[in-house]
Amino acid sequence: MDSQEILLRKYFDEQSFIKSDIESFNNFIDVELPRIIAENSEIEPTIIPPNVDEFKIKFDKVRVTKPQIIESDGSGENEAKYPIEARLRKMTYAAPMYITVSAHINGAQRESFETQIGNLPVMLKSKQCHLYRLSREELIARGEDPDDPGGYFIINGTEKVLVKVEDLAANRFITDTDSSSTSKFVGKIFSEYSSYKIPHLIERLRDGIFYLTFTRVRRMPVVVIIKALGLTKDEEISRFISAERHFDEIIVNLLEAADIKTEEDAVDYLAKRSGITQSKEIRIERMRELLDKYLLPHLGTSPRDRPVKAYNLCKMLKKLILTFRGELELDDKDNYANKRLKLSGDLLADLIRVNMKVLIGDLLYNFQRIVKRGKFPTIKVIIREKLLTSRIYSSMATGTWTGGRKGISQRIQRLNYLETMSHLQRVVSPLSATQENFEARELHSTHLGRLCPIETPEGTNIGLKKNLALLATVSQDTPEDELLKALRSFGMKPVALR
Repeated sequence: MDSQEILLRKYFDEQSFIKSDIESFNNFIDVELPRIIAENSEIEPTIIPPNVDEFKIKFDKVRVTKPQIIESDGSGENEAKYPIEARLRKMTYAAPMYITVSAHINGAQRESFETQIGNLPVMLKSKQCHLYRLSREELIARGEDPDDPGGYFIINGTEKVLVKVEDLAANRFITDTDSSSTSKFVGKIFSEYSSYKIPHLIERLRDGIFYLTFTRVRRMPVVVIIKALGLTKDEEISRFISAERHFDEIIVNLLEAADIKTEEDAVDYLAKRSGITQSKEIRIERMRELLDKYLLPHLGTSPRDRPVKAYNLCKMLKKLILTFRGELELDDKDNYANKRLKLSGDLLADLIRVNMKVLIGDLLYNFQRIVKRGKFPTIKVIIREKLLTSRIYSSMATGTWTGGRKGISQRIQRLNYLETMSHLQRVVSPLSATQENFEARELHSTHLGRLCPIETPEGTNIGLKKNLALLATVSQDTPEDELLKALRSFGMKPVALR
């Protein structure tokens, strides 16, 4: 046995093919789920009892236990449920999800309790699964195949796998061509934060002015938006775009916005152009809210983040100008450095995030309906745990996901072991199979060691359905704080914006 074979055997003894998927699910339970609850931590009903000044419902502390069996007569609570039983009895292998809820009247806590808000399907061999870290003998005793890698779910007795979704990296500014724009080149960024994913487009029209489009704000001069964010001096804007050299393109844009001297003038100009017609104070307030909430939300959504947004817009302008001048090449969308894979944990986070909003909407509706009748309900009676559970199960069973995506959850192929392994490693592109998209379907040099160059279907899906390479693993997101700490340790300093 040569050294290469020994190394490979050692790798497969210690590592799993689908380690990345299991890590992603564990990260979802430990990090993403508490984050989703924190995003929706405070709920304020608009209709409250007449004798109450302020009423808030607060969500806190979420915990997921291990899968249990609860029979129809209510017996068997806290009894462990193993995957084999879920398969045989056509049940869903899921664990109860509990949350701490409290009601606050006029700032004082009225009631606090822990309640179940739903059942969460559990990935086999993850930390929440009863099979976690069992030996071969223990797995056989539990009715499991000891060589089965896990990494899938059991929904109504059917084994389902969540296929990995390949998408353009969010929060990354790329230059590209766009047939729908009159501009030769455009700059695009998908700003992703919490449940927001907002596309931004910077283009230069025939008048030489750079315009930005996002949400309700359509084709507004970028320099005016930078001024509305607090960077009002032309010299400052020019310096932040480039301290080393001056661009004629910027002088044209600065002259166009020369009449706008203050931050308030800039915000009012944007508000009028956006069709906000109220009085000046309300107009400015609404426009500022739009800028805080929907302009580059990944950089923050509070007023203190405005200078950082202005600085980033300047850097984006510089990159686009250099592209127009031919000093920078266009970004390659098919380069895997510009792509990200969404694994099971990320897909479940998207699903829970949307359905938590539905649960909160239902809770508010039930609360306000009872208040209108002149009663003051206890929160315990208005939370419908079956709502979240049924919506999650439905998406997992049908494969229909948030954002109108289909085929995310698929019945696992068990024709032979290799086909099962292949299905667990599947990567799909969101591009339409009916369109040509030749470049997206081609093999790219950055696929080396990441994606299998051979395994892809023939026909319309060629190059859109791919598979991870045999030894490929997908790393998880690194928290920003850790990255900034590391960068500071190398001697890098944050930009002084004021």
